[in-house]
Amino acid sequence: MIWIALIVLAFMIPEILSTVLDSRLGRALAARVEDRRLGAGEDVVVDRVRYLEGEVDRLSREMQRLHEEGEFLQKLLTERSEGRLPGGSPD
Repeated sequence: MIWIALIVLAFMIPEILSTVLDSRLGRALAARVEDRRLGAGEDVVVDRVRYLEGEVDRLSREMQRLHEEGEFLQKLLTERSEGRLPGGSPD
């Protein structure tokens, strides 16, 4: 009788674990464990903030470059439509 119970339990454990771990409760527990692991090293947080600040600066410069490029292209298109630029035959 015990063998049957052990076999049934052995087949049920993976199913129970997958159901619990995929639930909201399982995700909350995983997030709490991960927060504790990351909270132990403040250096990780400081490094992450520095990295994110660097990315924000890089993206800001890229946006500025794209803005200037767009203004330049708009200026060229305006001058071309006014006939101030030499160009080929209009399409």
